[in-house]
Parts: sequence; structure tokens; C-alpha cells
Amino acid sequence: MTLSATALGVTLVTIAAFTLMGLLQASRHTITLEDYMVSRNSVGTQAALATIVASAMGAWILFSPPEVGATAGIAGILGYCIGQATPSAMFAFMGTRIRFLMPHGHSLNEYVLHRFGNAMYLLTLGIIVFYMFVYLTAELTAIAKAVELMAGVPLWLTAVLVISAVFIYTTVGGLAATIFTDAIQFIVIVPLLLLSFAIALIALGGWGTAIEPVTQSAPQLLSLANGPGIKFGATLVIAVISAEMFNQANWQRIYACRDDVVVRRSFLGSFLVIVPMLFVAGLLGILAMHFGFNTDVAFFSLIEALGLPGWVSIAVLVLVLALVMSSLDTLLNGIASVFTIDLVRFFPAMPSTGILRASRILTVAVGIPAILIASRGYNVLYLFLLADLVCAGALFPVLFGLYSRRLTGSMAFWSALLGIGAGALFFPRPDFSPWNALPFAGDLLISFAVPIVVSFLISMIWIQLKAHQGETEAFDFRRLDEEIRAYGEAESVAAAEMSN
Repeated sequence: MTLSATALGVTLVTIAAFTLMGLLQASRHTITLEDYMVSRNSVGTQAALATIVASAMGAWILFSPPEVGATAGIAGILGYCIGQATPSAMFAFMGTRIRFLMPHGHSLNEYVLHRFGNAMYLLTLGIIVFYMFVYLTAELTAIAKAVELMAGVPLWLTAVLVISAVFIYTTVGGLAATIFTDAIQFIVIVPLLLLSFAIALIALGGWGTAIEPVTQSAPQLLSLANGPGIKFGATLVIAVISAEMFNQANWQRIYACRDDVVVRRSFLGSFLVIVPMLFVAGLLGILAMHFGFNTDVAFFSLIEALGLPGWVSIAVLVLVLALVMSSLDTLLNGIASVFTIDLVRFFPAMPSTGILRASRILTVAVGIPAILIASRGYNVLYLFLLADLVCAGALFPVLFGLYSRRLTGSMAFWSALLGIGAGALFFPRPDFSPWNALPFAGDLLISFAVPIVVSFLISMIWIQLKAHQGETEAFDFRRLDEEIRAYGEAESVAAAEMSN
């Protein structure tokens, strides 16, 4: 049997196994709209930690961190670790805050609608959908490229097979099925990632032998004082934190946790797990520099160059499939849940079963264009960075609104919009060259930092001006609890109002 046929067989068996697990979980009870979207208060600490880590660790960890390690070194890897893990620590505290303010809530954009009004809602909705769709496309592209590199399987075939399997159990079981399969995938991902690192290290003759060529040709990669690495790491911290705050999957899991204690323990615990996982993935890039590999496929080039037994390639393939499926199901369910609030608002007479059916259709509809893009094998890095830019602009007003009564919808909208515009002045072209003659134009760190600083200054100055003029508005946070209801409860209230 050829390697291509073996890889295809392993792919089919792996995705079928995860799909069957998801369907079995979904068959245990009847799925309501509320279950489909948030699986409210149903998950304990261990399952919550597993799903948070698994959904955050997509196939990108075998592409981006190794490339960072091979180009920015230890300093860049640490920045990546901090940037990716810090949102989990932040959610440990903001999660309990949003559960307190809107205990029957479902999503970040739902909070923004009731807190800031339609203008900021539409802006936030666009940011969430854009970021999560880019993420979805990147994950599907990553698995398609990985299987093509390892076994020559066409991009479109891998993309169709993987997302079709995810469609099956995600549309049937919703978030509960996603969380269950995440837990299984977590058990697969952690040991296989460590095994991949250990095998590569042993095959290279140990750490000293492995990094000897790196020490001679690029010693800066091994230094924490590497200036470019530190700068790149700082850029990743801002970019990733900003983006993850608009990842609907995180907010869903906040509501899925059984109580506030589970929220704190699981998100803080995931911080402690994500950091070493990403660090190991980044070190794979430094190992790849033994052969001079420093692109986004450095890890896969390393595995190929080592001439390892076929079972190692199979193990890596299973690892990649587990990683990508753990993030694809999360993203599909998250994007669909974002639109559910509008379905409920615009079709108040539609029963929850109809909304659930529409949400399932949305889940599939979102994935189809992602298949088409992934089959082309495009590099989506620039789109990712662009999504990070818009997220950075809206980050401060959205989060500050959880605590400040004086931040109004107009303040939030204009500070976010002007922040994004200010960052765009420094954002590079697709070829990463500056598009104007401003100082620091084309500098990613500046382009991500400026939106946060500008939105912060505009919000705070505007609040102070209003206070000075005696026009201070104080938002009543009790409105979030009073206006936002669980989907089944909202339907009952609407029916009662119609009968009256």
C-alpha cells in the first residue's frame, strides 16, 4: 500500500472515530436550542479545561510556533506562549463577571447589543465573524496542506473529508458534542505532541547535537536578549490577546461551565497547560533549523528529513487531525451561535425548534466557502493579522464596558472605529511593506498597539468631558439580567405577550 493510500485510510478512520463519538454523545438526550448553543452550567472542571485547551490548540500549532521558533527564537516563542495563554487567565475573571451581569446570556455580541446598542453591535458582530471565519479557513487550509505534504493527498479531498465529518456531529449535537469530542482529542493531542518532540530530539542525537548547527549559524535564536525576537513576541502578545477576546468559542465555554469556581479553575488551568504545549511546538522549529528549515512547514520538513519510520508519520497525521477537528467544530458552532441572537430577534414568532434548524443550516453554510478557500491552499497569515488589527481597536471599549457604567454606546463605537483607523495607518501591505511615508509605517507592533492606545484615550477623555459638562450617563447593569433570557424562556415570554 502506498503512503498516500495509507494516509487516506488513517484520515478516514480517525475522522470516523471522532464523528462516531460525537454522535453517541448527542444521542444521549434531546438537544434544545439552549443546549446547542451554550450547554449551560453542565461542564465540570476537567472537561472544561480539556475543551478550552483542545479548542484553542488547532493545527496551527504545528505551523506557526515552529516558524516563530525558527525565525524569532526563544524570545519569540515565549511571546507566542504568553499571548496565546493570557486570554485564558483573563477569561477566568471576566468570565465570572459576565456570568454575574447576564446569567442567561449566550455570546459577546449579545452583551454588546444590550450594553452599547446597534452601531457597536454591528461592528462587533463583523469583527467576530471575520476573525472566526479566517480562523476556520486557516485551520482547514492547514490540515489540507499537512496531508498533501505528508502523502500527496489533494487539498480539496482532505478539506471535504474533514469538514464533512465535523458537520455531521456538530450540527446534530451542538456545543455538548463539541465539548465531549474536545475532551477525547485533548487526550490524543498532548501525548502525541510530546512524542513528536521526543522522537525528533532523539533522532537528532540529543539537544546539544540538535542545536549545534543553530549555535553556529543563528545563535541569536537561543538568546532571550534577541531584540527582533522580543519585538516579535510583544507583537504576538497584543495581537493574540486582542483576537481571542472576540473568539465566541471562549464565551460559550464560560456559560457551559457548571459554576464560577469551574470557570476560574478551568481557564487558569488551561493557561498552565497551553504555555508548555506551545513552547514545545516552538522548540520543534529550533530543531528544524538543524537542517535550515524556517518556513511555516518547518516541522513537517523536519519529520521528512529525519527519515523516520512510517508509524511516526501516521502518529503525526493523527495528531494533526485531532488538532484541526478540535478547533473546526468549535469555530463552526461558535459562528452559528453568533447569528442566533438575530434569528431570535427578527423572527420572534418562530419556535425554538425552527431557530435550531436554521442554526444548523447556518453551521453548514459557513463551512462551504471555507472548503473552497482551503482547496486553493492560500496563505491566510495576512488576513489573520488584519483580523487582529480590528480586534485590537475594539478590545478596550468592549471589555471596559463590563465594568464602567459611564461608557456609552457612542463612545464605544467611535473609539473603536477611530482606533482601528489609526492602526490601519501603520498596518503593512500584503507584502509587509509600508503603504505610506509615516514614521513606523509597516511596523506590526505599532499597528497593533496604536488601536488600543487610541481607543483607550478617546474613551477616557470623552468620559471626562461628559462628566465635566454634567452630562454623565450611568448604565444600569441590571438591564442585562432583565433583558437577556435563555432561549426557551424567551420563547415562553414572547408567547405569553402575544396571548395577552
